[in-house]
Amino acid sequence: MATGLVITLAACSPGGNDGGETSGQDLSILIGSSGQAETDAVTQAAEAWAEETGNTVEVIAANDLVQQLGQGFSGNNPPDLFYMPWDQFQTYAGQGFLEPYADDLANADEFLPALREQFTYDDQFYCAPKDFSTLALQIDTAAWEAAGLTDADVPTDWDGLAQVAAQLTTDDTTGLVLGREYARIGVFMGQAGGGVGDADEVTADSPENAEALEYLQGLVEAGNLAYPQDVEAGWAGEAFGLGRGAMTIEGPWINGAMANDYPDREFISVELPEGPGGPSTFAFSNCWGIPAESDTRDAAIDLVEYFTSDEQQLAFAEAFGVIPSTESGSSAYAEQFPENAAFVAGVEYAQSPVAFAGAATAVTEFNASLETQGLADPAAVLGPFQENLQAAADKANG
Repeated sequence: MATGLVITLAACSPGGNDGGETSGQDLSILIGSSGQAETDAVTQAAEAWAEETGNTVEVIAANDLVQQLGQGFSGNNPPDLFYMPWDQFQTYAGQGFLEPYADDLANADEFLPALREQFTYDDQFYCAPKDFSTLALQIDTAAWEAAGLTDADVPTDWDGLAQVAAQLTTDDTTGLVLGREYARIGVFMGQAGGGVGDADEVTADSPENAEALEYLQGLVEAGNLAYPQDVEAGWAGEAFGLGRGAMTIEGPWINGAMANDYPDREFISVELPEGPGGPSTFAFSNCWGIPAESDTRDAAIDLVEYFTSDEQQLAFAEAFGVIPSTESGSSAYAEQFPENAAFVAGVEYAQSPVAFAGAATAVTEFNASLETQGLADPAAVLGPFQENLQAAADKANG
């Protein structure tokens, strides 16, 4: 889920034959897992496919997906199949490291149009979206009831969020815990009517974005918003599961993480409150990447078709909460998991996080500045973010 350091890639692609064999292949799969539930589900599905097709597979859950993927390509030894993060896709595709295979899939026309567009580069549909997720607000129902709150108090705007965060804060629990990173704080920028734009127009240093940071800083100063490291947690989901945060903002993967690691934690997910600019959330999607000219290309494509079938995507949804990337699969998901209606509803007004080539480095630097400087001076973090994104946009535009 979190972005990491971008590794400079070697200026060569892995060599190989035409990848025509679909059986008798040994495939390595590198994933960025949200937790044991996701790792187990992908491993079980991969092993089932391998048994059916006469291949062998090894699923590797990365400690740092971006770093390990970059190291694999730099060493000319990338995995045969891997999660390709949304924020890295254009960089890898632009440098010729990805096989543009997606139009060869039997289900190529079944993916949601927005996801096809997200993983299209130079008019080529490169890699199959493995699923997608939006962000919603999670509420610990026990903490909610203990604070005397009811369904009528579920926040629908920023004022309401600030009010319930204050009521939920106790000596042992902070009202709201969320990751101090663009992938979470950026949602509030959208709700303020802002955002960081794209390669055609960068808008990171805007009054709307400053307003979003000022709002969050106000919650921090009131003692009602904390970041995971402030409550000795590795990520916001852990803080929520441990009861150190009464609310958090995560995607549907929170369901699998809670079921696996904190099965006694009862919670609901609701749509994110609107800001002064209206409703906004982020939509995230990774794709299944295959290295260019891979000697296991056809076997990997066969596995991607298996992974992205509606049946298997719905099994993944049940295991760790993601939403299927096909039109029919996402419709079936909405019917099968009504408790996740907030995530599906968010698709209608979701923004895509900035992802043009080179933007990932600017996002990483922005995240680092949030860690060292905080949100107290919005201009101090938004100004450099604007400059770094603009430099990346200029380079991407040639």
